[in-house]
Amino acid sequence: MTSSGPRNLGDLQLAILGELWARREAPVAEVHQALQDRGLALTTIATMLRKMEEKGLVAHRENGRQFLYRAVVDPDLVQRNMVGDLVSRLFDGDPLELVNHLLRAGDIELSELEELRKRVAEAERAERGGREDAR
Repeated sequence: MTSSGPRNLGDLQLAILGELWARREAPVAEVHQALQDRGLALTTIATMLRKMEEKGLVAHRENGRQFLYRAVVDPDLVQRNMVGDLVSRLFDGDPLELVNHLLRAGDIELSELEELRKRVAEAERAERGGREDAR
């Protein structure tokens, strides 16, 4: 993990983090059960959790003979870093190109465009307000 947060997480790592974010903490068996559709062995999940702990993504505490794991990275930070990495690698660091791609590909629906317009307007108001406060 870099000082700015995790990057390049694999699909299984994200799935495990998702389960831990939803549950706050869980034993290996519970995470394994939640991800049973992947057809992975319990030992695979246990090994992945151990590796994720070494990377500073999760931590555990002992409850009797059982380890209870919890995520120690913030979901917003993970999203921000992974989207930033995607924009950097695929769109030459230009977030507008990502938005243009989503529009061209039809991945944004008209109702979502209206929500996007509202958020842009809110961001503009907040930025203007911040500049006025600095005066």
